Amino acid sequence: MTALMRASSSLLLIGLVSLAAPMPAAAQEPPPPIPHIVLDLRGTYTKFSTEDQLALSRGLLPTELPERGLGGDAGLHFYFYKWKAVTFGLGAQVTLARGSTSGAGTATQIALRPVTERFSAFTPQLSFNFGDGDGWSYISGGIGVAQRVVMPTGGEVTEIDEERLRSLNYGGGARWFIKPRLAFTLDVRFHQIDPGTPRFGLPASPRSTLLIIGAGVSFK
Repeated sequence: MTALMRASSSLLLIGLVSLAAPMPAAAQEPPPPIPHIVLDLRGTYTKFSTEDQLALSRGLLPTELPERGLGGDAGLHFYFYKWKAVTFGLGAQVTLARGSTSGAGTATQIALRPVTERFSAFTPQLSFNFGDGDGWSYISGGIGVAQRVVMPTGGEVTEIDEERLRSLNYGGGARWFIKPRLAFTLDVRFHQIDPGTPRFGLPASPRSTLLIIGAGVSFK
């Protein structure tokens, strides 16, 4: 019985070693390259900036400004050239975000108003990608245009809110393909918005930076 157990153990060990041993190089398939086209669809969390000057530019109190919001983005990217470990890409991303406050509470004996903030941006991007078609990380950036609407909830959009401002975006992320054409994607991005134009006797909105974190899916 003992000899039989030893023989069984030896066979099991040989089997495990065989499974763990690497296959011959000739039998291994090289990883696929980064595809030529990828579409991203993500839900996003936005950390809005709440500068005093931003509030003053809309005739609001700083404590009335939303601090965070939810939204989404969509991007289309083309990967056109590989040099050593880097694949270069060009693309564009559309971003939408919305946040609001309830207006509950008071500040310096003044009742706080509910305020809604909406952010939208179109941002071309140049990307540097590291990895292969099964998954890769990237850093990217570009200059686009953004619009930032900040107003009391239910109010009317003014010329200040309609102004399109230059937006510098930069960040990075990764894509992990869980199926041949479907990946999970994560993106962390900063949008630096230029100052606005003063109107109606109010100061100009300041240079602001928004942090946007997105997670979703990619298709190739």
